[in-house]
Amino acid sequence: MLCEVAAWPAPRLPVLALALHRAGLAADWTTLLWEASSLPPAGFAAAAGALAAAGRETDCGLLLRQGVARPAAEVADAALALDGAGRQDQARDLLGAFVRVHTPQEAAELARAAGTRLLPLLRAGAREVSGEAEWDLVHALRVVGVPGV
Repeated sequence: MLCEVAAWPAPRLPVLALALHRAGLAADWTTLLWEASSLPPAGFAAAAGALAAAGRETDCGLLLRQGVARPAAEVADAALALDGAGRQDQARDLLGAFVRVHTPQEAAELARAAGTRLLPLLRAGAREVSGEAEWDLVHALRVVGVPGV
C-alpha cells in the first residue's frame, strides 16, 4: 500500500508525513520515503520539491540520498527536473550525494548524459563533499570529454 501512496500527488506528501508522525507511524513514513525514491525521475523530483517547499529539509535530504541508488541517467533526469522547477539547492544536494557514493568516472558519465546544464550544480555538489572530490570530478570530466570544463 505504501508504494501506491508514494505515487500520490507530491503536494500531499508533507501532509501525510505529519499525519503518520502524529499517529506514531514514523517508521511507515521512512518506508514511504524509500518507495518515493524509486519513483520515475519526474515524480521523485516532485516529491523532493514538495518536501523542501513544506520545510521538511531532513526528509527531503533523506529522499535525495536514497535516490542516488538509481542509474546515473535517472539521477541526471531527476536533477534536471529539480533544476527546471527552480529547486537548484535540491538538485545540487542530489548531485553531491551522487558524488559522495559513486566514482568520479560515474559522475562524469552522469554529466555527459545531462549535457552541460548540470555542470555548475555537479561541481558545486562535489565541492561540498571536498576539494579533492571536485578536483577528481573535473579530471574525470576532462577524460570523458565533457565540454565546458
